[in-house]
Amino acid sequence: MSKKTTSNKPKRYKMHVKKGDTVQVITGSDKGKVGEILRVLPKASKVVVKDVNVRTKHVKPRQEGESGQITTFEAPVHSSNVMLYSTKENVASRVCYTFTEDGRKVRMLKKTGEIID
Repeated sequence: MSKKTTSNKPKRYKMHVKKGDTVQVITGSDKGKVGEILRVLPKASKVVVKDVNVRTKHVKPRQEGESGQITTFEAPVHSSNVMLYSTKENVASRVCYTFTEDGRKVRMLKKTGEIID
């Protein structure tokens, strides 16, 4: 008798992106697209990006006489598949953390030196 060690839950990671950040997709079918993060799902390490990974859903009519409809929505993508994007320089970059003169810890783009927070 051995103990079950595997879990169905995804591992929770500290995310390098926040809601409202501009990111570029670096892999997958939407590679190269740039969009803003609408939602962050930290328990699944996923993010929802505007106009990226768009899915369609067929919705059945709920009441009699109502017609069905097709809705589109953005599905989540894994946070490791997006990279922070500088709109000034038009380049994607890794993120590093630095301190300002007043002692605040802020995020900074490595390529451009642009401070995000």
